[in-house]
Amino acid sequence: MHETSTYLQHHCDARGVHYLTLNDPGRFNALGSELLAQLLAALDAIAADAQARAVVLAGAGKAFCAGHNLKDMAAHPQQDWYEALFAQCSQVMLAIHRLPVPVIARVQGIATAAGCQLVAQCDLAVADATTRFATSGIQYGLFCATPSVPLVRNVPIKVAMEMLLTGEFIDAATALRIGLINHAVPSDALDAAVERLVAAIVQKPPVAIRMGKELVYRQREMGIDDAYRLAARSMAQNMMDEAAQEGACAFAEKRRPSWAQPEARD
Repeated sequence: MHETSTYLQHHCDARGVHYLTLNDPGRFNALGSELLAQLLAALDAIAADAQARAVVLAGAGKAFCAGHNLKDMAAHPQQDWYEALFAQCSQVMLAIHRLPVPVIARVQGIATAAGCQLVAQCDLAVADATTRFATSGIQYGLFCATPSVPLVRNVPIKVAMEMLLTGEFIDAATALRIGLINHAVPSDALDAAVERLVAAIVQKPPVAIRMGKELVYRQREMGIDDAYRLAARSMAQNMMDEAAQEGACAFAEKRRPSWAQPEARD
């Protein structure tokens, strides 16, 4: 499966891994309404694909994503226009959140404002070690309110507030330390690092991965009593799946589950 729309490249490999590439490098993959519409359509299609196993989200060119295009925003000084744009962006973020398979951000160059929001919203993130991150709207008089939503759910609140209130850049090493990304690697190792995560995910039973992602985000918003009730019910349902039954039998019999592949060696 290979599709290229004006601002988005989309292909899927034989494993069911979908690769989405923001494709407006001349504007550092700024999140205009056209790109957002194409990205949302692709995410909705992946959500309906029962064979989907994971998504890798990347950006073409020198930058992952520079957020919204302030030049476009300045050209449309109407509140209705702004509300429609930010609502559209929020739909994309919620689509990533609700997608039943993991989404991995492959990040390089810069990830600023809504681009940083994209990184925070993805389930996993791997960055080139030279990448810089910022919620930089405040530098131009605009508090990054929507980027704050996933940011404060990923990093300590005082770290998030410093990023939001100052708009200053942090480097990939800092992003790794605070938990915004999972790995920071040299640029020539970026694709291999992403592939290691993809390979580890697609080797696992799809039902467990899908149930697990949904459970983690639902319980995080609950009180602890409700979270444990939901988690216990989810595990019981997961155990009824034949892959989990096979895994339990394999553990008891001290053998590899029939669905498991040998671990890759470096």
